[in-house]
Amino acid sequence: MSEISFDDFMAVDIRVGEITRAEPFPEARKPAYKLWVNFGNEIGDKKSSAQITVHYNLEELVGKRVMAVVNFPPRQIGPVMSEVLVLGVPDKDGAVVLIAPDGNVPLGVRLF
Repeated sequence: MSEISFDDFMAVDIRVGEITRAEPFPEARKPAYKLWVNFGNEIGDKKSSAQITVHYNLEELVGKRVMAVVNFPPRQIGPVMSEVLVLGVPDKDGAVVLIAPDGNVPLGVRLF
């Protein structure tokens, strides 16, 4: 693994958001959901898609706080324009587990 500078790290803007809407994404090549995430007044609502169907159902996602990269360029994923990258880590079988703050923090705050 190569080292990066602190400035490289700071170039990645990772913020706290809250999922406000989650829908099936049947057009995705791998099982996924369409997500709408609110990052507060400064950034607002952004869309994403996430392959998180193993550990999460649609109903439990609404209201869940997540961490996401908000400064990647939008990316077309099938019919969805993904505006943020919701972050997760793989479990022992490779299924995604979402990364979330451990406590009630304001929407839109930046990871440092």
